[in-house]
Amino acid sequence: MSLRLTLISAATMAALLPVLAPGGAHAQTVGANAAVVNDVAMTTQAQPARHRAVVKERVSLGNNIDTGKASRLQVLLLDRTVFALGSNSRIKVDRFVYDPSRQASAVGLSVARGTFRFMSSRALHASPGQSSISTPIATIGVRGTIVEGAVGADALRIAAGEAGLGRYTADPAAASLILLRGPGPNAQGGATPGAIDVTVGGVTLSVERPGYALFAPGAGQPLIGPFLLSSAGSALLSDMLGLSPREIARDERNLLRSNPVVDDYFEKYGRGQQTSP
Repeated sequence: MSLRLTLISAATMAALLPVLAPGGAHAQTVGANAAVVNDVAMTTQAQPARHRAVVKERVSLGNNIDTGKASRLQVLLLDRTVFALGSNSRIKVDRFVYDPSRQASAVGLSVARGTFRFMSSRALHASPGQSSISTPIATIGVRGTIVEGAVGADALRIAAGEAGLGRYTADPAAASLILLRGPGPNAQGGATPGAIDVTVGGVTLSVERPGYALFAPGAGQPLIGPFLLSSAGSALLSDMLGLSPREIARDERNLLRSNPVVDDYFEKYGRGQQTSP
């Protein structure tokens, strides 16, 4: 089952994601659920107790979001960044700074387990190196790109099919596999190839070629790679995320293109406002 972005009307976005002002009542709202498939649970400011997530529900700093078996989630942030979760995943937004007047933003996410996909917005490209994704053992610096990853058992399942990784001691809870998905050389809309910088144990390795990955098998062990992720490994990760090859190619083409619905919302309601950590 594939995730599909649900277009939210400008009026609905205005109601769900009100004008943000530093220190205001809604200062920590960072986005909304764009697609919810099957069993997705979360906490919110409005409902602190864990509950079933619904489309258009607000996402705020510090919300815990979990997906169950055969479940998916896609979240649209206020700066047009999109992140998605596959089955049996857990994530939260730790940091979000967005200044629409400068069209610049920075995002910080924590992924505890499962699979994720992070697609940078144009605003993130204006602040290279200021956004990051954390796993139990790795910190991923994002320099404007599409990055995918797997944490825990999902990472080990993908790594098991990759030849040439050498000997390692697998940590089934913390192992992390990170892939630079794109954009590739055929990206359109002004997109330029991005990069990721992955740090484990104080050592940082960079990936600048789409299709290449890094594998962190466990704490106290060195990063493995970068290596070209096999076609089978790439397909397995996409399947875990519920993405088809056509959707992946579409996302690469549209990485920096504007969404007219969201553009209309920001033109009417978001100009000159800002969220802060």
